[in-house]
Amino acid sequence: MIKKRVFTVLFLALFSTSFSAFAQTEPEDIAMATDEYQDSFYESLKQKGIENYDKAIVSLEKCIKLKPNDAVAYFELGKNYLALKQYQNAQNAFEKATQLDPKNKWFWLGIYDVSYETKNYALAIEIIQKIIVFDEEYKDDLISLYMITNQYDKALTAINEMNDKFGKSSDREIYKAQILSQGKYQNAEIDNLIQQIKKDPKEESNYLNLILLYSKNNENEKSLEVAKQLAKEIPTSEWAQVSLFKTYLDANQAEKAIKSMNVILASSKIDSKIKHRTLNEFLIFVNKNPQYSADLEKAISYFDNDKEVDVAKEIGKFYHSKGQFENAIKYYEKDLKAHSDTDLETNMLLLEAYSQVKQYDPMTKRAMMLIEVYPSQAQFYYYAGLGSNQIKQFKNAKTVLEMGLDYVVDDIKLEANFNIQLGEAYNGLGDAKKKEEYFLKANELLKKKK
Repeated sequence: MIKKRVFTVLFLALFSTSFSAFAQTEPEDIAMATDEYQDSFYESLKQKGIENYDKAIVSLEKCIKLKPNDAVAYFELGKNYLALKQYQNAQNAFEKATQLDPKNKWFWLGIYDVSYETKNYALAIEIIQKIIVFDEEYKDDLISLYMITNQYDKALTAINEMNDKFGKSSDREIYKAQILSQGKYQNAEIDNLIQQIKKDPKEESNYLNLILLYSKNNENEKSLEVAKQLAKEIPTSEWAQVSLFKTYLDANQAEKAIKSMNVILASSKIDSKIKHRTLNEFLIFVNKNPQYSADLEKAISYFDNDKEVDVAKEIGKFYHSKGQFENAIKYYEKDLKAHSDTDLETNMLLLEAYSQVKQYDPMTKRAMMLIEVYPSQAQFYYYAGLGSNQIKQFKNAKTVLEMGLDYVVDDIKLEANFNIQLGEAYNGLGDAKKKEEYFLKANELLKKKK
């Protein structure tokens, strides 16, 4: 942020003609040399104080006639012109002051104020670089100017220099995040962080920032390497557990891996992408080592409030793809209980999994419930009919299948399956003619599909 400078007026009785002793002192703090000069100068300060800037300017012009090389009078003149928004006059006065006394930062700040107010940022940058020679903390103003003028590479360099010398500041961190949101500047920051780690290997934040940058770029191997380095230098770090978890898992040291995983998943510092990757690696491990299923259940509970990913559903899909339908059912049911009991995708997957393991009673009950929620979703009528046939509720099967058939559109396979189940329903009801009619229709549809 651009600094706000406050100028304090101190009235002194005497004033030396030499300003060398006051080179970096606020010019208003300097006393008057002669009675006439003193009277005019005090009058200018008084008029400025009550915002009579025109009158203050008249008094200062008298001072300049008495002392043509008086840098302080020119500086005060510039401030009054600036207050009147007479920017060119203000700049001319400040420039005269700097010519007379180029080592006084306040005079340069006068020009800086004019350039900033007039949005002459090129001049503002030029002037602030002169001021930094006197006071390096003004480099924060330079950073702000670089941000305003979209000179992000220069801003990033200056931010890193200031952080290194004076420590981090909230403003600089905001600017840095803004710059790094644009990928092309991330390589420069990665190089900077690598150097910072070499310089101070015990500073955890540099490792974390580097891991996050690699993670955003999907450079997972590099991210893991940094985590390993962190684990070596600062083994108590929560982020160090990311590396340790992988090491323990690869070495089949399950108990240690689980302990590290629980630290990772409970951490408020660790990025959610890293947590999801950790859980996924443990899921693959548990698939081969089912004795640790209870630990997987606990791990999933850390994601109960995750708004980005339905973790239980994704684990259900994992088991589904492996043909482990009973495990899939467990996680689909867990997801529906924790989130929305009527989620369309999860229910479709759950009904398919029920059918694969012949759990027809819960399949029928859920499908009938879902028909009330999604009255035009043909799949739910099909599963309700299929389940009803299997539990010998043929009348119910006939009713729901006939209703659902009206909602089948451009899906020959599903239409054929409806006809097969209607044939089964009529067979159960003892109507052989209708049974043959629906089976023949299903057969014709399946021929079309081929």
